[in-house]
Amino acid sequence: MNFTDILGFALRGIGANKLRSVLTMLGILIGVAAVILLVAVGNGSARSVASRIESLGTNTLTVLSTSRAGTGLTMRVADALDDRTVAPAVRSVSPVISTSATLTYEGAEHEISSFVGTTPSWFAASNSPVAAGAAFTADDEAQARRVVVIGQTVAEELFPGVDPVGRQLTAGGALFTVVGVLQGKSPAGFQDADDTAIAPIGAVRQVLAGYGPLSSILVEADDPSTVATAQSQITTILDRRLDADAYRVQSASQLLEARTETAGTFTTLLGAVAAISLLVGGIGITNIMLVTVTERTREIGIRKALGAPRRAILSQFLIEATLLSVIGGGLGVAAAVIGSRFSIVGVQPVIVPGSVVLALGVSVLIGLFFGGLPAARAARLRPIDALRYE
Repeated sequence: MNFTDILGFALRGIGANKLRSVLTMLGILIGVAAVILLVAVGNGSARSVASRIESLGTNTLTVLSTSRAGTGLTMRVADALDDRTVAPAVRSVSPVISTSATLTYEGAEHEISSFVGTTPSWFAASNSPVAAGAAFTADDEAQARRVVVIGQTVAEELFPGVDPVGRQLTAGGALFTVVGVLQGKSPAGFQDADDTAIAPIGAVRQVLAGYGPLSSILVEADDPSTVATAQSQITTILDRRLDADAYRVQSASQLLEARTETAGTFTTLLGAVAAISLLVGGIGITNIMLVTVTERTREIGIRKALGAPRRAILSQFLIEATLLSVIGGGLGVAAAVIGSRFSIVGVQPVIVPGSVVLALGVSVLIGLFFGGLPAARAARLRPIDALRYE
């Protein structure tokens, strides 16, 4: 009996009970699709976060407070950093205070978690160009004028179909005039980077945040090659004014490295969780094939009585199990590719080719491994016992 004959028997065996075969393949389909899609979600999240961090520029440093009271960072500290005499590698210093706010315009209401108060240098340092209108000026900052630059999401929510520049919105009970709209940014994981508003720090303190400590200080080095020098210079200044454990200086590259490592762990965890469904699918194959062997005991006895070797019986049932896995795995890949076209929990999945190969390979191994026990059981049947089976 050649391979073609064995394959024919296997295909007829699968077709003999279509519903059972479909249910078995469905288990593998779900497992393969889950592995590919969850890994794709982790990869997509990692890429969007990396893109967002890289968009900040490779020559930026962020000073963060680590004291529990959050009293370390003040405007005086920011002014001390903005001194070309002691920090010649620093191009600009942008104090930042961030708070949440509810914005309203002609009855429309929109809540944002990032109403930022800062200086004009922030726009260049954070790589946040203005697409319409203009950024506020140094004079606006000095006079604490209530002007604001809004993100694309805020513009769409509050000013649908109209130009927001020149119009007034309300924040914290005060009127702010919209002077510009930021250029849209790519999604960054679960947070909408366009759902923000930026205003002069004095105005934000007066109306929304109060005169407490700064949220952070954004420092821009002259160029990427001087980031290490700038970090050393601002650390020296900070050490004179703050305790060493009261602040942390973080570069964009350090943040990217940390987020990449976290994203890698997250992706691995998602893949491991999804792999459990493949294992469940394999157990399903074992159960289905055991039932199949039991139902076809007399057929096996007749074939062995007519001279079918043990190897042919073993191969037939192994091929049946493997075909169920391969077909289910192929359909799972197709389902994952279709699913990756849609956003999942705010993340655009990015399929990793390696996960497709791995998932298909595992599905084949599952067919061979979990189909091995039923196949071996069928091959060991004695013709006389099989023919007597009721």
